Amino acid sequence: LDRYEAKEPFYRYQRRVHGDYDKLIRDFGCSKIDQPLLERMEKLTGKPLHQFLRRGIFFSHRDLHTLLDRYEAKEPFYLYTGRGPSAESMHLGHLVPFLFTKWLQETFDVPLVVQMTDDEKFLWRGIKMEDMRKMTRENVRDIIAVGFDPEKTFIFSDFDYIGHMYHNVVKIQRQVTYNQVKGIFGFDESKNIGQIAFPAIQAAPSFASSFPHMFGDKKVHCLIPQAIDQDPYFRMTRDVAPKLKLIKPALIHSKFFPALQGPKSKMSSSVENSAILLTDTPKQISKKINTHAFSGGANTVEEHRAKGGNCEVDVPYQWLRFFLPDDDKLQWIHDEYSSGRMLTGEIKKELIAVVTEMVTKHQEARKLVTDEVVDRFMSVRPMKCF
Repeated sequence: LDRYEAKEPFYRYQRRVHGDYDKLIRDFGCSKIDQPLLERMEKLTGKPLHQFLRRGIFFSHRDLHTLLDRYEAKEPFYLYTGRGPSAESMHLGHLVPFLFTKWLQETFDVPLVVQMTDDEKFLWRGIKMEDMRKMTRENVRDIIAVGFDPEKTFIFSDFDYIGHMYHNVVKIQRQVTYNQVKGIFGFDESKNIGQIAFPAIQAAPSFASSFPHMFGDKKVHCLIPQAIDQDPYFRMTRDVAPKLKLIKPALIHSKFFPALQGPKSKMSSSVENSAILLTDTPKQISKKINTHAFSGGANTVEEHRAKGGNCEVDVPYQWLRFFLPDDDKLQWIHDEYSSGRMLTGEIKKELIAVVTEMVTKHQEARKLVTDEVVDRFMSVRPMKCF
């Protein structure tokens, strides 16, 4: 598919490059989101850019310029993103793609499909089927609470919807060999056949014909907001698309959201102190950040005053880059902390205020998401998307 995939599967590559995003761009053959592209997006939509774009958090793309050409020509497109439910409670990092996708939906006024890969988690995690279904619905509540348009948003469970897009799944499967899948994803003979076949299921929603109740027989372009580690799935998809006479999806990639305890730790909903859960109380949020957030500050107050903090590794500052919308205040915090005028406890206090407000608002919105609301978003229904 490209020169990267001949070298090693992504999970090994990711460990080796360790956040060198310029190297990722070079090796993956994708394109950097540069200033002219950002200016074009702002001009076409007439709306200010999302902070994730302004700050380079969404940093690279495939064919975004082509998608904007189609948009400028008044041709429709839709958004596709997803979530693999592995716990009943999502954490703050899980919200990142959905916050950006909500902005895309509102800014471009386009439909959205959200794939809940409950089958993937069943195959990899060995979770009981009934537990998997419960996790899926609880995660869907959190996704709906972000504020998506119910008239233009379809959320589906693979377990329930697979029959509607199975014709595309098997077409994709026929075009991809085991050797290709092994090279892309690092699969070996120990993997079950469901795992080996799964990438085609994640690929299928990239094509409008998987959603006849939304698009009929129209050929509609697709844009997929995703973390960079999902790119191998969709490079495979883009390679297959021309063979099926289908439109290649456009991709837009985000950097990784840093774990609370620093770059060498893993954020997980099942590890209590590794993340801020969307169910956490203000007291829990404050305790987790004060106790566990990795600091770029010096060891003593005197040393910190003299040398300043390192914003590049400081988790409170990095999280503020994601969630503090005010650019001027973010720059002020950066300058104060890196100069040593602001101490570690003070930057943590800034983050606690931002995160507490964000999580509290989310919890209030989630209370309004009843079973009936979930059923509506997940129902296969006629939708006037354009």
